[in-house]
Amino acid sequence: MKLKRPSGSLALVFAVALGGATFGASVVTPMRGEVFGGGIALADDDDDDGGGSRSESRDSSSPGTGKGRNLFDLFGKPEPRRKVVRTAPALVREAPREIVAIGLDQASITRLTAAGYAISDRADVPLVGAEIVKLTVPNGTTLEAARAEVAATAPDAVVDFNHFYRPDQDRAEACGAEQCLARHVVGWPEASDMPDRCTASTRIGLIDTAINEEHLAFAGGRIETIRLAAGDLPESGRQHGTAVAALLVGSAESRTPGLVPGGELVAVDAFQRNGNDDRSAVYDLVRAINLLAGKGVLVINMSLTGPANLLLERTVEAAAMRDIVLVAAAGNGGPRAAPLYPGAYEPVIAVTAIDRRKNPYRRAGAGDHIDIAAPGVQVWTAASVKGASSKTGTSFAAPFVTAAVAMVKAANPELKAGEVETLLRQGAEDLGKPGKDPVFGWGLLNARTICRS
Repeated sequence: MKLKRPSGSLALVFAVALGGATFGASVVTPMRGEVFGGGIALADDDDDDGGGSRSESRDSSSPGTGKGRNLFDLFGKPEPRRKVVRTAPALVREAPREIVAIGLDQASITRLTAAGYAISDRADVPLVGAEIVKLTVPNGTTLEAARAEVAATAPDAVVDFNHFYRPDQDRAEACGAEQCLARHVVGWPEASDMPDRCTASTRIGLIDTAINEEHLAFAGGRIETIRLAAGDLPESGRQHGTAVAALLVGSAESRTPGLVPGGELVAVDAFQRNGNDDRSAVYDLVRAINLLAGKGVLVINMSLTGPANLLLERTVEAAAMRDIVLVAAAGNGGPRAAPLYPGAYEPVIAVTAIDRRKNPYRRAGAGDHIDIAAPGVQVWTAASVKGASSKTGTSFAAPFVTAAVAMVKAANPELKAGEVETLLRQGAEDLGKPGKDPVFGWGLLNARTICRS
């Protein structure tokens, strides 16, 4: 059948549609990354962090914006859905109105309270031979000004902000237990194959979030848990602390056997939950290190990171003088991030993470402060409630080094902290550039050498 010529009004509609024009807006040629009628938000994030995004902005004359109508409107078709990317809010670095100090004398405290400061908490820290004091800053005084004023009032005291420190954990792809037994990468011996000289009881200290002591991974274990915060404050989450503790001392008969099964663990929950944010203030971190030193631990695992802090530095140095070996996660800020603490302090063994192929974890910190590498990608350990799952992050690399230190100290109790680190360094498998490098430090932990006669 012969088609009739369209009427004038209908022809006009088709001409406008096919020409890409819009009613009430100028005609714009679609740009790269756009479809007719809408701009596409270009996400710049990863599956496992939920952070960071970017989008290309459009002005009111762009197709599909302002008062104009587009092709999808003309033919009744919905516009493509735009991907909404939400960025995570920035984490608070320190308590907003607090200054902490070690070594304030009574005369200085009297002058500061007269100037409007208030003491919100104080505690003895025998490890450093002084008292730690938490001060509330007067209204209208900035933290920077307050720190300068307190330091000027007490020149011999150590003064800083009440910085926050957080666990280091990223999401990992699922894998099976055998696939995730990362200990094989470093040649970790099975419990039945460990030499007797390495199975002597060594007291391990842990500063982390809360632990689920009822988990089957801890059946028959020797775990003492201590919570620093007052009972009315929100308890920290149990996911991170349970995973790290099980990786250290989980029962050999459980689904998540620990690196030192049957070891004695003293775990301090120095964290509090604020919304979804588990964080430990330096005031509590200092007290936790002091508490563990008083408990006679030989090594302390700190799978946490934060900014440099003068009080933390003083406490770390004091612990090292007691020959307590300090192990900390290097952090998951990426190879270009600034050094994170306490790992970046000289007396602390900073541990980075590698995967099963001995490649560096892409988000691990890097720099001259990195000492040694250990498995930290898809590490099989306990879940917070029951069962097990894989975990990723430098948080889960640090326990391998902590466990190695515990075994070395069990076999050689007379060794000093520095001598233990030297043994680990000498036995490490060199990766990357020859010698110490910013990515792997001295190399990959070699468990085959830690109990050598």
